[in-house]
Amino acid sequence: MKILEKRERALGARLFLKADRCNSPKCAASKRPYKPGPHAKSFKKLSEYGRELLEKQKVRFSYGLTERQLEKYFVAADRGIEPTHEVMIKLLESRLDNAVFRAGLAASRRIGKQLVSHGHIMVNGRKVTIPSYSVKPDDLIAIRPESASGPMFSGLDEKFKNFEAPEWLKLDKEKRTALVIMSPKGVEAPFDMDLVVNYYLK
Repeated sequence: MKILEKRERALGARLFLKADRCNSPKCAASKRPYKPGPHAKSFKKLSEYGRELLEKQKVRFSYGLTERQLEKYFVAADRGIEPTHEVMIKLLESRLDNAVFRAGLAASRRIGKQLVSHGHIMVNGRKVTIPSYSVKPDDLIAIRPESASGPMFSGLDEKFKNFEAPEWLKLDKEKRTALVIMSPKGVEAPFDMDLVVNYYLK
């Protein structure tokens, strides 16, 4: 877990890789808001390329992607007529592991990926084990009945009391399901996707 903390500090952003701990006083990014290492506090101005690379790394680690996966998302986003940076956000947010996280069924994207991979999540009544599965409007995300009473979902009812899902998801807190009602929009992210697009355009 310390590796995740160092990664966030190195990138200079709270990416919520460690779930609820990132919102607590124990968060390493709050206690030590500087890069790890002996020369962490020394100031070094980044070049334009350095800023683009940094933002790309933030996106990659935030969504738990490999370099190849992120590049594929860029290629797919750059094909249409919509702004590439907007499409990239939509594609990334539409990943099932992210949707599980956004719906409050998982405390982080990393945990969301585990839940999907281990077969605990269903889409439209069918088990899906591919974290990169892209959800679309009218898809219903639910916990597999055989997994509902497992420890990975304990405390959800208490969490839901003060939890609000993003506007593109309609959360049924009693049934613990989430309906995708539109493409992801209004996403607040700790990175600049324009810089990521510029990185790949070079």
